[in-house]
Amino acid sequence: MLKQKKEDKYFKNYIGGDFHAPISQNYLENYSPPIGQVYSYIPDSDERDVELAVEAAQKAFPMWSNTTLEMRSRMLMRIADLIEQNVERLALAETEDNGKPLSLSSTVDIPRAASNFRFFATAILHFASESHAMGKDVVNYTLRKPLGVVGCISPWNLPLYLFTWKIAPALAAGNTVVAKPSEVTPRTAFLFSEICQEAGLPEGVLNIVHGLGTKAGRAIVTNPDIKAISFTGSTRAGKEIAQTASPMFKKLSLELGGKNPNIIFADCDFQQMLTTTIRSSFSNQGQICLCGSRIFVQRPIYERFKTEFTAKAYLLKVGDPMEENTHIGALVSKEHTDKILHYIDLAQKEGGTILAGGKQVHPKGRCSEGWFVEPTVIEGLPYDCRTNQEEIFGPVVTIMPFDTEDEVIKYANSTEYGLAATVWTSNLQKAHRVAERLESGIVWVNCWMVRDLRTPFGGVKNSGVGREGGWEALRFFTEPKNVCIKF
Repeated sequence: MLKQKKEDKYFKNYIGGDFHAPISQNYLENYSPPIGQVYSYIPDSDERDVELAVEAAQKAFPMWSNTTLEMRSRMLMRIADLIEQNVERLALAETEDNGKPLSLSSTVDIPRAASNFRFFATAILHFASESHAMGKDVVNYTLRKPLGVVGCISPWNLPLYLFTWKIAPALAAGNTVVAKPSEVTPRTAFLFSEICQEAGLPEGVLNIVHGLGTKAGRAIVTNPDIKAISFTGSTRAGKEIAQTASPMFKKLSLELGGKNPNIIFADCDFQQMLTTTIRSSFSNQGQICLCGSRIFVQRPIYERFKTEFTAKAYLLKVGDPMEENTHIGALVSKEHTDKILHYIDLAQKEGGTILAGGKQVHPKGRCSEGWFVEPTVIEGLPYDCRTNQEEIFGPVVTIMPFDTEDEVIKYANSTEYGLAATVWTSNLQKAHRVAERLESGIVWVNCWMVRDLRTPFGGVKNSGVGREGGWEALRFFTEPKNVCIKF
């Protein structure tokens, strides 16, 4: 358990096993979304801080890469244990820093962070390479070696959840890491650095540098001694990273945006679908790259769906994320709130009708100045309008009817994205057929957000490059070498 100490409002970088102020001595304001006020400050790091972190990581790499798998596994397990022992503190920090309901932080985000470390702590013990016999006197076998120093850059929507999703496999594979959390939600990453120090993670194995993507993030991407970049964030930022890192021949894993279709056939289990679709539309204020923001409903059940879905959306309580009965917390920033409101206005200009929500909310009490928007349901838009093509990333969904399977496949595949899709049907043949035709890296049938950490995670088209999770992550963070032996 982390020692309960008065937390310094000025967070520090974690480099070489210790805590450091930024070399510039400059700090960035960190806002709490529920109250809309500055409550802490993070390092405004630059290339000098990143260089220090890279030097520490390089120094630690020979030792860490030669550590036995069992020792690495035990260290990752120790970190997982400490995350679990500090669930309450980490969940409170996540909610204050991100705005999501405490019920979500404490039951999903923080437990998943521990699961990430626990999964890769055990996976590395079972990671195997291939051998190929050529007749009786020649055999080929593959060695997989860690890359060296790698960079991990994570987003603001699932701060500790996705931060650990990258760091855990990188460390398990024997790499040392320079990581940057989002400057918008840095607090649990700072607490995580304290956990790593308490766990006894050797100095320099993990280094956490806070700061802006345009400064600290860019310095990680451009540093020639960082061999790979694992990034989750916007498609725009991913494109910039690829343009910079590809000519340097760095390995890249890019998990980017989504505009996910939710396809509902008339033969579905209606109540199960309805309950799950509310979750898949508005969980984390719609700020999950896997949320289904375009809902296509087969015409025979469209009117019933519209009536019952809208009624359920109205019942979702928007308010203080610290309260138990809150369903919709605060959006992550004022800038993001303005973006959401802009798209709601655009939808109306494009001919959409708001069936529920559509307005900013000012809860009474301590959250009166926070950033809240009602869960919003819009109908009457064409499938190819901007509202249905561009990623909004908020509590906003569009609904529209369809008649045939071919028609809805056309609608679903019409965007530049291809991360996730959901299909609701009781017809098994149809489920397989539609799943195969969807241009998507992940397809859920009759469920949503059911995650087996062994499976590959990622998207197609502008939703990313590469896959995370399971063996895919361990393969990404290692370099294969073929050895051919003639007896």
